[in-house]
Amino acid sequence: MANNTTSTSTSTRSASATSSAAAHSVTSTSPPSSNGTNTLYHDGDIAFLILCTALVLLMIPGVGFFYSGLSRRKSALSLIFTSILACAVTSIQWFIWGFSLSFSRNVASSGFIGTLSNAFFIGILDQPLVENPHKIPDLLFALYQSLFSAIAVVLAAGAAAERGRLLPCAVFMFVWVTLVYDPVACWTWNPHGQGGWAYAMGVLDFAGGTPVHVVGGCASLAYSMVLGKRRGHGTHELNYRPHNVASVVIGTVFMWVGWFGFNAGSALAANLRAVVAAATTNLAACVGGITWCVLDWRLERKWSAVGFCSGVVAGLIAITPGSGYVPVWAAVPFGILGAGLANYGTKIKFLCNIDDALDTFAVHAVAGLVGNILTGIFASKDITHLDGVTNIDGGWLDHNWKQIIFQLAGSFAGGVYSFVMTALIVFALDHIPGLSLRVSEAAEVMGIDDSEIGEFAYDYVELMREVGIDGGGAGSIMDGVGETGSMFSNTQLRQQPQQVARSASPTAAAGATRVFTREDTKDSGVVFGGGQTSFYQ
Repeated sequence: MANNTTSTSTSTRSASATSSAAAHSVTSTSPPSSNGTNTLYHDGDIAFLILCTALVLLMIPGVGFFYSGLSRRKSALSLIFTSILACAVTSIQWFIWGFSLSFSRNVASSGFIGTLSNAFFIGILDQPLVENPHKIPDLLFALYQSLFSAIAVVLAAGAAAERGRLLPCAVFMFVWVTLVYDPVACWTWNPHGQGGWAYAMGVLDFAGGTPVHVVGGCASLAYSMVLGKRRGHGTHELNYRPHNVASVVIGTVFMWVGWFGFNAGSALAANLRAVVAAATTNLAACVGGITWCVLDWRLERKWSAVGFCSGVVAGLIAITPGSGYVPVWAAVPFGILGAGLANYGTKIKFLCNIDDALDTFAVHAVAGLVGNILTGIFASKDITHLDGVTNIDGGWLDHNWKQIIFQLAGSFAGGVYSFVMTALIVFALDHIPGLSLRVSEAAEVMGIDDSEIGEFAYDYVELMREVGIDGGGAGSIMDGVGETGSMFSNTQLRQQPQQVARSASPTAAAGATRVFTREDTKDSGVVFGGGQTSFYQ
């Protein structure tokens, strides 16, 4: 959500909202509601936010495809499934009490969390969004915000990659969003009454730098820490390349497109501020992708598609808190610093000796923190007031030197709170009978797709096992294949000139073989032995 009504005082917010409402020409109204309320809405803004809601929904499977491509093929489906499962679980929680805890009109005196006054969407059917002169219906705002919550949950739950059970993960989603995301969203964005404490302080976060990315990234690190390392961590077994770069690219495209709804939609109206948010979003993504790609080329002399996609995502994350506050040109330093520091942030997990399988902390928490800090530097009161409503003191561009202190306070409060609470939640769940978080070692070797879902992203994964070619003994030609999902994903194996025998044709006599080097079957994921068919349709 945009901190769409952030201002220096409550009186300023009210005054600006009143004057803007008077100046805003509205030509259509909604029909009278069942309770007699005849509320004036702007149909164009409603249509705009509905479209943005659909775009944000597209981001959720985008994250799933991105993570799936980065993982090993034997657990590829589980990561896509986890993303859509998170959307379902979180949407139900949001309806029950999540929206109320985050955005209820009654906020606890501490400014920490809302109340249950709007649980089950009570009282928001046709009420306008408070302090929004365009009068977006509260129900539409609740729907839009539910997907922000879902994305944060997907990031946190991604820590279970390749070793976590699905049922405990689903329980974790419900508990985590209640105890972690909802309070942080409330103190960052809730404008009602005195507002959340960070909102009242003046922390600027247009679309979720802290509640979604810093909080989700820190939660992933804590979940990974308590869950433990994957089998073979630190050995050649986990020295593998992403099994499907095409899925990584597809996931990135989904997220890139969806991010226009994520950032531009946070203006909550089809206005010039939303246009600026869209422009900064796209520019930061482009700069971030090239930055990461160049950094990887410096070391490997290869133009990595995965590196470019990682940089795009890091750039998008970095610009998220500032997209509706900063001028378009500021997207360039957001993209460079967000992607560059996130690239180096991938080394943090090694320093902490934590197996963050998908680098969620490095990409999301680090880039989110960078974005929050840069927002304190580049935020402009002129850009912010393009919606005709919002008034802020700006950042360093407007000589508001203390803004960066507010940004750091909000970022570290959200990150530390998320890490500590997530570690406690995961630790507690793991000690509840029936909710142990981790699969058995045998199930981990088999893969989460088979052990937890019973279905596969690729049919040949199951077929390989049926013909008995998955996972040979130590030192055999198949050593490591079962773990990496591809015999050519392992650097050590790629450097060996061993040969693989396969049949000349499906009709060849048993034992008749042709010999091919490993390069000939690169990334096929299939090893052919005497008497085996050479292709799997």
